[in-house]
Amino acid sequence: MKVKDQVLKQLEDNKGTYFSGSELAAALGVSRNAVWKAIKSLEKSGYRISAVPNKGYCLNMDNDILSSWSIKQHLNHDGLNITVYDTISSTNDVLKEQAAQGAPHGTVIISQEQTAGKGRMGKNFYSPSKTGIYLSILVRPDIPAGESLFLTTSAAVATAKAIEDVSDKKADIKWVNDIYISDKKVCGILTEASFNIETGKLDYAIVGIGINICYPDGGFPDNINDIATAVFDSNTDTVNKRSILIAHLLDYFMDYYENFDKKSYVDEYIKRSMLIGRRIYIVNGDDKIPVTAKEIDRDCRLKVEYEDGSEKWLSSGEVSIKIK
Repeated sequence: MKVKDQVLKQLEDNKGTYFSGSELAAALGVSRNAVWKAIKSLEKSGYRISAVPNKGYCLNMDNDILSSWSIKQHLNHDGLNITVYDTISSTNDVLKEQAAQGAPHGTVIISQEQTAGKGRMGKNFYSPSKTGIYLSILVRPDIPAGESLFLTTSAAVATAKAIEDVSDKKADIKWVNDIYISDKKVCGILTEASFNIETGKLDYAIVGIGINICYPDGGFPDNINDIATAVFDSNTDTVNKRSILIAHLLDYFMDYYENFDKKSYVDEYIKRSMLIGRRIYIVNGDDKIPVTAKEIDRDCRLKVEYEDGSEKWLSSGEVSIKIK
């Protein structure tokens, strides 16, 4: 670990506490000059560090730069390998490349911007700089391919709960993979997997989650302005909240993952559904088929009723809310 990273960890773990240069040097086993250079490098990267004679250095409480250390100080689960980027093409695509090269279970990539963000059905996912959280989690579950839906649905519950932990907003779930606040989309989830044909099981799966944290300057693009929202109303509301949200999301998700057989998240998933009893559309290419959402079962399948009275259980697909 670089001296800069070591100094940042020490300051992040003790935000608001002063350390002298000699104290940091002794704790890290480096020279005071190395500490000074690390502090200057951190300041150049945007960290606000107070330097007071006879007291030392202190990471200001209002620092809101996302880092692996800022997240880990709120994280209960060990063994997650977290990397944070300022910008990236697509967290899912980059993590798929790493997975193919043998990256371990629990590898997490987070970025503050995506230049080629991906949504479901080949759609683009709007991922502007510093107003969202874009993360992907690599897991290597020993489960049949047919049970992979639990990864998406458990991630939806984990995300909804994490949003509520840091805000005063109620988070609902639109089957199968979107999080909504007040009938507007705040988060999308895309799960991609590699299957082993011989065993019928997953080699690995990547759960990608994109959350609108606050509104972009000038608002959302016209094509999504009427359907998109954010967790917070302004940048100032997000200070020291993003790291907590991510840590809670990862903790909830890994708890569900490690206790998959219990499916403890399912009741929460059903309770949070915003579709039951509503008129919706099943989206099939350019066609939209009107149906009524009837119920969600413990396998997270959606039961719909067609206009002729016939019913069908859906285990995948795209639905949209019917506007009255």
